[in-house]
Amino acid sequence: MRTYTPDRLATNGITLEAVVAGDGPLVVLLHGFPECWYSWRHQIDALVAAGYRVAVPNQRGYGASDCPQPVADYDILALTADVAGMADALGAERYTVVGHDWGALVAWHCALLQPARVERVVAASVPYVRFQPGVLTDQRHFGDRMWYIAWFQQPDVAEAELGHDVRRTLRRVFWALAGEAPDGLWLGQVRHPAADGLLACLAEPPSLPAWLTEDDLDHYVRQFERSGFRGPINWYRNFDRNLALTPQLERARVRQPALFIAGDRDPVLGYRPGFVDAMREWVEDLRAVVLLPGAGHWIAAERPGAVTESLLEFLRSTDQR
Repeated sequence: MRTYTPDRLATNGITLEAVVAGDGPLVVLLHGFPECWYSWRHQIDALVAAGYRVAVPNQRGYGASDCPQPVADYDILALTADVAGMADALGAERYTVVGHDWGALVAWHCALLQPARVERVVAASVPYVRFQPGVLTDQRHFGDRMWYIAWFQQPDVAEAELGHDVRRTLRRVFWALAGEAPDGLWLGQVRHPAADGLLACLAEPPSLPAWLTEDDLDHYVRQFERSGFRGPINWYRNFDRNLALTPQLERARVRQPALFIAGDRDPVLGYRPGFVDAMREWVEDLRAVVLLPGAGHWIAAERPGAVTESLLEFLRSTDQR
């Protein structure tokens, strides 16, 4: 992988740090939590070589990108407007959006809220399903199982704990959702008092996963030591507000050609039985569902070749060039 130096892009009233490379139709790659642009490091070169222009931002609240303080500055309207603004800054009227984890939620909503501009959508790890308010944010739905999204709703609590030792935080989160980790490590599966905090519920890994080197971890640590966790956690504090802000999407369907990729050992897919099947009701032109055997949540790094191959096959099959 060549070394990329991120640019600074003005968009939607803020500035985002973003790797921009290549020429051709624009493909925007959106990371999840707790990650950064570097999560797509294995896919950039291949997309550029295939004739695409790639924009890979640190989204708002991450790394050297702007990190507004108000919680409301991280709602889904702001996050999708950031993507459209990047396309504007790069002179692209239409673009393809690819997202992982939280980036997948932003990608789905770009497709829904910007139908004239988004040509195609690829989501990794998080299907599109519209929940009702409180389903993901109220601890009462989870009983004595620690549920991180509910825990994140408390002001100042999560950012203080996660930021105290960034390396330990990232090491434990990456391990809990990795394909090679034992079953039952992720939150929502662990029976533990939420009052003890998130890290008390996550096991210390015996070693880093094979796909994550110490240099890789160093890169992530630097990003979060710079930005802290407040911005990223504010994304979660807008779950219910996002529903209130988008009543027009209550029955809306994603109509663009779509691809879904996930690891078959990803705990996110185990959150609810039939999670992937339920997506088919909401995504009208779902061209393929690719489940990667043995992979967990971090598929772009865990199975870089398979993710790149699936992504390029989808792009070629739907290209309008």
